[in-house]
Amino acid sequence: MLVSRSSKEKLIRALFLICASASIIALGLIMYFLISEALPTFTGFDAMGEKISGLNFFDFIFGTQWKPISSHPRWGILPLIMGSFWVTLLSSLIAIPLGVMTAVYLAEIAPHRVREIVKPMVELLASLPSVVIGFFGMVVVAPIMLNMFNIRFGVNMLNASIMLAFMAVPTITSIAEDAIHSVPDEVREGSLALGATRFETIWRVVLPASLSGLSTAVILGMSRSIGETMVVLMVAGGAARIPTSIFDPVRPMPASIAAEMGETSFGLERHYFALFAIAMVLFIITFLFNLLADHIAHKYKQVGSASL
Repeated sequence: MLVSRSSKEKLIRALFLICASASIIALGLIMYFLISEALPTFTGFDAMGEKISGLNFFDFIFGTQWKPISSHPRWGILPLIMGSFWVTLLSSLIAIPLGVMTAVYLAEIAPHRVREIVKPMVELLASLPSVVIGFFGMVVVAPIMLNMFNIRFGVNMLNASIMLAFMAVPTITSIAEDAIHSVPDEVREGSLALGATRFETIWRVVLPASLSGLSTAVILGMSRSIGETMVVLMVAGGAARIPTSIFDPVRPMPASIAAEMGETSFGLERHYFALFAIAMVLFIITFLFNLLADHIAHKYKQVGSASL
């Protein structure tokens, strides 16, 4: 029995719809799970309606002490938020210039043979397991910092930031290079024909024309830094306190969740739900980063050379 062409198209359309809907369904399930497990932290009732010890929302977010298993527990996650913020900021200050300049070099300056060698090497960093990068930070970078800066802790905020920057560079470079390549050649030719140098063409024409993709690359790189777990767990130091120096040990939110989830098996219900509340805060921050990237990509989107 032969199937008509219209039936085949309908079947293919349905298969594509199912595949496209899978990510949306997965995201919805993750959000439902996080919210259902995190809300008891503030409502004081678990999913079964049983009474637990709830927390005040503002004390939880803006509290300056995180001591969940102390004899006098403290549930403030501001040190964890500040740890994530400073580690992400420092890693971005390292990764953004390095990633964007590498993308400009590969797309506009490097000869074809050099590009074929350098680009796979940069992208190879993305395939390295995070535990390997964390181990490198502990074994190699930490002793160097101890000897160079004469500090007490080799695993600290700066160490974690450097390792996260190495992880973010491939993402930034790959997306930024694609954005630069998407700029039409006639734009470059027109700039050079008007007497601009090659550097002026790159700086004043190509980069502004690819601003949408560059912004997306930067924000997605920062999103990777703020959500990374293993590296910050190994080399950030693990101290849940607000840092006063780049050499202070910190404990970002992902590291706290990974380190303490095993401690909740002793019947500490408040601790269990509080960790999910931290996960929900982290999810919201990362989700907002991705929404910002999507907004910037659409706002500065260029279609052909006529819109430049």
